[in-house]
Amino acid sequence: MRMKEAFRKLIEKAQPAFGFLTNRKAKKGASITYQVVWNLLLLIMITVILGGAFAGAAGAGYFASLVKDEPIRSYENMKKDIYNYEETSQLYFADDVYLGKVRTDLEREEVKLDNVSEYVKDAVIATEDEYFYEHDGVVPKAIMRALFQEVTNSSTQSGGSTLTQQLIKNQILTNEVSFDRKAKEILLALRLERFFEKDEILEAYLNVSTFGRNAEGRNVAGVQSAAQGLFGVDAKDLNLPQSAFIAGLPQSPFGYTPFMQGGGLKDEESLQPGISRMNTVLKRMYDDERISQDEYNKALDYDIVGDFRKPKNDDALENYPYLTNEIQERAKELLAGILAEQDGYEEKDLTGELAEEYKTLADRAIRQNGYRIHSTVDKKIYDAWQKVAKDYPYYGPAKAQMKIVDGKDQEVMEPVEVGAMLIENNTGKIISFVGGRGKNVSINPEVNHATGTIRPNGSTMKPLLVYGPAFEMGKAQPGTILPDVPLYLNPGLGRPWPNNYTMTYNGLVSARYALEQSFNVPAAKLYKDIKDQRPTTYLEKMGFTSLTKDDHVNLAASLGALQKGVSVEENTNAYTTFVNNGKFIDAYIIEKITDKQGNLIYEHKKEEVDVFSPQTAYLTLDLMRGVINNGTATAIKSRLKFSADWAGKTGTGNQFEDAWFVASNPNVTAGIWTGYDTPKSLKASGNLSYSMRTNYLWADLVNAAYDVNPELMKPNSTFKRPDGIVSRSFCAISGLLPSEACSKAGLVDTDLFNAKFVPTQTDKSLGTGRLVRIGDMKYLALESTPEEFSEPGMVLDPDYIEQLFGIKANPSDLIPKKDRWSNVLVAANKMADNGKAPGAPGIKASGGSISWGKHPEGDVIGYRIYKDGKKVGIVKAGDSLSYKGGNGSYHVTAVDIAGKESSPSNVVELGKKEAAEKETAADKDKSKDKDVKKQDEDKKENETEEKPKDEEKPTPDKPEDVDKDKKEEDNNSPADNGEES
Repeated sequence: MRMKEAFRKLIEKAQPAFGFLTNRKAKKGASITYQVVWNLLLLIMITVILGGAFAGAAGAGYFASLVKDEPIRSYENMKKDIYNYEETSQLYFADDVYLGKVRTDLEREEVKLDNVSEYVKDAVIATEDEYFYEHDGVVPKAIMRALFQEVTNSSTQSGGSTLTQQLIKNQILTNEVSFDRKAKEILLALRLERFFEKDEILEAYLNVSTFGRNAEGRNVAGVQSAAQGLFGVDAKDLNLPQSAFIAGLPQSPFGYTPFMQGGGLKDEESLQPGISRMNTVLKRMYDDERISQDEYNKALDYDIVGDFRKPKNDDALENYPYLTNEIQERAKELLAGILAEQDGYEEKDLTGELAEEYKTLADRAIRQNGYRIHSTVDKKIYDAWQKVAKDYPYYGPAKAQMKIVDGKDQEVMEPVEVGAMLIENNTGKIISFVGGRGKNVSINPEVNHATGTIRPNGSTMKPLLVYGPAFEMGKAQPGTILPDVPLYLNPGLGRPWPNNYTMTYNGLVSARYALEQSFNVPAAKLYKDIKDQRPTTYLEKMGFTSLTKDDHVNLAASLGALQKGVSVEENTNAYTTFVNNGKFIDAYIIEKITDKQGNLIYEHKKEEVDVFSPQTAYLTLDLMRGVINNGTATAIKSRLKFSADWAGKTGTGNQFEDAWFVASNPNVTAGIWTGYDTPKSLKASGNLSYSMRTNYLWADLVNAAYDVNPELMKPNSTFKRPDGIVSRSFCAISGLLPSEACSKAGLVDTDLFNAKFVPTQTDKSLGTGRLVRIGDMKYLALESTPEEFSEPGMVLDPDYIEQLFGIKANPSDLIPKKDRWSNVLVAANKMADNGKAPGAPGIKASGGSISWGKHPEGDVIGYRIYKDGKKVGIVKAGDSLSYKGGNGSYHVTAVDIAGKESSPSNVVELGKKEAAEKETAADKDKSKDKDVKKQDEDKKENETEEKPKDEEKPTPDKPEDVDKDKKEEDNNSPADNGEES
């Protein structure tokens, strides 16, 4: 009604201008016209309002139908979605030294808006959304334009235009062009603007957007990765032209990128689209008054091509393949456990498909979540170790091996490989390792020989599985005596087993000496004595993960002959147990993992496992000191450039297929393995044996670490001797308390003992007696044996030894061939008397001496020399069979073990001159006939005696034994052979 009244007044005011309306008739007509016009206008207005309302209602209904399935998102949900963009995880050496990025399909590094150049912000807003700080998430005209383009099926589809909408599209929705996606985009953009500040939205956009490729050809996203990838600077340091170039990339990232897919700069023509796009961005910045005329002109003239950086070799996987893969794999295992725990699973549940599922999720998380993964590896030592491994000249020759290459059998030359490990004892930190000789040498460069190669560990097993457990059980101590004689410990072989490296035996030896010289027989015998107590459980406590069922029962395990084997890491790690007072600390390489906000995801916590007592640990270390000071590893002392308290053990695999050395000082433990990927003998011609080649490489690696960190590698302290260790004397025959007889024999030794296991019984193995010595052989004298051919000595009772050690052995094998044992005789070593007097020897004179040959009868122990019928001397059977005397007539008799003496030999004269004594030729002939007659008579007499049989003839004297205790196959460091059963 108000509108109608206003319209009437408007007509009345207009009357003076229309004179023809002043009469009544005209007024009446005007009134009718007014009513008609008003009603028509009213009808039109009603129609428009109703139509608009209907259209609006229809539009609102349609919009509602498009978004009806879109949930109402909370602030937390939207924040999670918006900031859930992939970011490349980064890897670090120890002490936060940057290693590199995890290799992914898309590199991204998050950056805060405060650390982004103002030029970048202005360039992006001017180019992508000039009303960014004014709108509420959408621009109506842009929406109408998009609707019109869709309805009219326009060839141009511009879509959403605000940064807010683009962020929604990238992080929550898809790139689909449809009313449905557009409606949801509008709704979510409006909601996002309610929750987030403009700068938060801009920051998220700059971290989400893709920016083509970097100089190495890898895809990049986020302005920080773009700045580094294109120009080698941080986002905050980008200048105006650089900012404009980067701001132009999101429209067509791979069309405008300056770099090729494989890395390197595009040609000049291909660079032009990106440069033209940069100029467009600069123009929009100028038109939007974000830069001055002068800045604009200078930017147009700027040589942006000169700023594009050259490719650099900064790929962690390329530069540090073994380390990068190892860190990623271990991080994946840790994160798989964390993710599973978050879902309610326990570690024991992670088997089979479930374990693989969580490993896949963990791998994805590492590649997308921007973790910072910090390792324990010292960069300088690691780099030094790789150089030593690369340059070492004494690996030995490559050997031919058939391999399948491109589906065909081909012969390739397989090189000697290496795996090495350096562990800090009291923490378990892996300081460094060598995974192999690298892609230019290795046949399998992807295999980490320090952590992934499983091989038998030879005699490095002996301290871990034999001596350490035996000490702990009280079954042995360093002074325990063990038999190194031929034993049939594996009866199925039908021959003595095991053998020592030299294929010789050493008699009764102490546990200390057996380990120093790496004798196999004593170790296997001791292991057999403790095997029923399942000593392999000690290996499990020390981190061995590849033991099989057979390894727990196989005697050959004592020599390192495992079915599968052990890794260098596990073997080295196990040795740290002895340094840590018998507690095992698992080695690790991941120190901590944080997310991109710096929140702690994982941090290593040290855990200790009780394995040995401190006394056992120290005693084992003390034995292994001797390996380096007196035993099989003495060669390394001259190779090391510094001294420290080292304790270690060498090891050789069956058929010389593996060479090991592991050694500890109070700070660190270093272990090494060398061998071929396809097992084959390491023996080769040359001045260095396979074991010395391995030991020298170990020493070179240790020297390299010392050059970097002498405090770490050369501790001021030595191994600390715990309470409960005592020094005790023992008899070297039995290991028991020395008897008077043992003391008289000079066979008392002193060594360290666990106070709980000192010997309490006295040795009863020795008795006094007399012995006959013939060369290197010794025999028990009979009661009738003349004292002149025997000597006092100690007699060993073999029955007592059999009872003590539980073995049957040849008694003569028990006595070590050492000077100190020269007066000890085994009671069973008896010389058989043939029951008759020896035959007379034949002698001759020459140069003032008489001489004769070895008597053919085996029981002869010596000879008596007579001059002019009187005894003037004796010669023992094993000595030189000659006698130098003065003028006179000489004859010799032989004496046997029973004291029986032969008839005189022929007589010879010493000191008589030929013709000067008035001896005529006839006298000579007569004398000669006389001698011939006498010899004939002697011969006839001898023929009446029983002739010795051929098999009774004694064998030639045993040649002098060569002391091989410290000899090796080629040089001065002996090796050992862990022979499999």
